[in-house]
Amino acid sequence: MTHDISRRHLIGGALGVSGLGMAGLGGLSVHPAAAQVVKPKSPLLLNVIDAAGNLALTQPAFENYRKANPELVSRIAFTKAPAPELPSKIKAQQGANRVDIDLVIIGPDALSAGLADDIYYDLIGQQAKNLPDLQSIYLDPAWRMQSLAKGRGVVISYYPSGPLLEYAPARVKTPPTTAEELLDWAKQNPKKFIYARPANSGPGRTFLMGLPYLLGDTDPKDPVKGWDKTWAYLKELHKQIEYYPTGTGAVMKEFGDGTRDMIVTTTGWDINPRVLGIVPKDAKIQTLKGFRWVVDAHYLSIPKGLPAERIPILVDLISHMLKKDQQAYAYDEGYFYPGPAVKDVPLSMAPKASQDALAEYGRPEYEKLIADNPKELPLEPVQLVQAFRRWDEEIGSK
Repeated sequence: MTHDISRRHLIGGALGVSGLGMAGLGGLSVHPAAAQVVKPKSPLLLNVIDAAGNLALTQPAFENYRKANPELVSRIAFTKAPAPELPSKIKAQQGANRVDIDLVIIGPDALSAGLADDIYYDLIGQQAKNLPDLQSIYLDPAWRMQSLAKGRGVVISYYPSGPLLEYAPARVKTPPTTAEELLDWAKQNPKKFIYARPANSGPGRTFLMGLPYLLGDTDPKDPVKGWDKTWAYLKELHKQIEYYPTGTGAVMKEFGDGTRDMIVTTTGWDINPRVLGIVPKDAKIQTLKGFRWVVDAHYLSIPKGLPAERIPILVDLISHMLKKDQQAYAYDEGYFYPGPAVKDVPLSMAPKASQDALAEYGRPEYEKLIADNPKELPLEPVQLVQAFRRWDEEIGSK
């Protein structure tokens, strides 16, 4: 779920690990590959930009690497940026030959735009021998998501995503069970259903890509020629929607305060805002007939144009982030549920805060929904850009 900005940044305040803690640091050890990395004249300051809201999952793992490798990295500076703005920022730096961004954390949105602009370093083509065997360590959907990166990024976290509906049971007595029933409900309850702009919202994007399956469109992978039913449906639904927030955090706030009765969500956007108290704990979720997961992932990518001596350290850092003990942090407080992209990382490996949060706010039905429903890849980068552009022009701008 690429997200516009992490929930805890939007809703909970300052950047940080917010209760996840640094549990498990006692077993910290230097990554084996670190011995092969040329020690810099002085430890590097790394600049990492998060355009996916991913630091809630990965900041502990980044800091673990710094602590284990003080001779390589002195400090990691974390900043965040909206996904639509990041590629142009990188491109401007490259045009000026002054790239100072070492690593970006992105979802399919900024990945797609960046591939179109050819701004990311060919990690797999140039560094495969220095990375783990990704196919052997990844969960199958994460390995399939890796193909979307075209070698220009490495999957760091994965989740089945959605699209799901979330509703307030006190105000929605009979939730819709089909796309047609959702449209009927929206007509009967104008301005009570909402979703965010897909280009900057994981749930919004997932809803956009999931509708062709729910509606039986001719080609769910072709938003230009194969989505006639989807575009017609969205235009009709549009008549009942007051506006489209620019990010998912605003959707959650309005749902939590009772302004909206039903929203589009994903597994993580369902669990984490309830953990944080932004959405009532008793909120319910619903799938629609014909439901298929449209899976999501976050990637680590290196912008082109960095000094060559920085690349081996960044690749070593990426390898570290794929170790099982570091992947276990991705459970967080349900933010990208489940979270790990790597196989054999059970919840029992996660910090206690993660285990406690998911024990209280997780949903038992997710295990069966994840096991029993097909998992579809999101659109290829070119098609995703086409879908965003068409939605912006034909839906959002109206």
